[in-house]
Amino acid sequence: MSVLNLGIKPGSRSGLRPVWEEPPTRAGLATKGVTLALVCLAVLFPVWVVVVTSLSSVRTITETGGLVVIPRGVTFLHYQELLSGGQVSRAALVSVGVTVVGTLFSMVVSVLCAYGLSRPGSVLHRPILLVVVATMFFGAGLIPTYLVVQGLGLTDSYLSLILPSALNVFNILVLRAFFMGTAQELIESARIDGAGDLRILWRIVMPLSRAVIAVITLFYAVGYWSAWFNASIYLSDPDMMPLQNVMQQLVIKQQRPSGLGQAITTGHLSPLAIQMAVMVLALLPVAVLSPFVQRHFRQGMLTGAVKG
Repeated sequence: MSVLNLGIKPGSRSGLRPVWEEPPTRAGLATKGVTLALVCLAVLFPVWVVVVTSLSSVRTITETGGLVVIPRGVTFLHYQELLSGGQVSRAALVSVGVTVVGTLFSMVVSVLCAYGLSRPGSVLHRPILLVVVATMFFGAGLIPTYLVVQGLGLTDSYLSLILPSALNVFNILVLRAFFMGTAQELIESARIDGAGDLRILWRIVMPLSRAVIAVITLFYAVGYWSAWFNASIYLSDPDMMPLQNVMQQLVIKQQRPSGLGQAITTGHLSPLAIQMAVMVLALLPVAVLSPFVQRHFRQGMLTGAVKG
């Protein structure tokens, strides 16, 4: 018996159309709105507390007995002391340098590798691709990696913070999938005009892949900025530690930054506000850069994945 004989219209609420295709009710929209608001509040409230506490005076923190929710007695004294040339400011410069140099190096190598793997006629294209993909599932482990870094003489060097994590196979595969979607007519016409592979990559492929390049650059930058494990095992000099390791020492190990111990002891600075200020400094670059790259995420990630 057909649907028309049963008196059921296609697309009606009688069950022929899936539930998720039905227009949302007012109660459903209200529930989604309240749920989204609660989730945003749960995410933003801890950040608000950290920022407000870092900007609070010693008297305000003492009166509240710890973390501050309502701002009172706002001061930038703790940030001024942290950035006045002590341990934290030196660690911040180390993190910035490692992030900038490491991101540039990783992007150059990843783009070249992805473009080579995206050309079917390149030398040893298939075997190299299989080897690259295999590293996603099989790794040497921590001890062999440490022995290699030590054997190359990279311990107690900033190169140990860059080279061991310079390449990410997932990022290379995303770039490769996007590069493979470049119109072959453009590449063939460029070759007819006498352009080589590097010129084609620089003048044609990369301008058409700005979205995915922006996303992968952010991935590498966040990875370098947030990294702390390599520094903890490869560096022994405290003056070479990046900001994340200094934050770990201050927040988890409850150590005092060098040069500020006297000010904390005398009550001029609050140790809790110092910890919160270091956390804000570690979070600030990612929070500032992410909105500028956010509009590229859908085009860069989803389009590249579909084309692959």
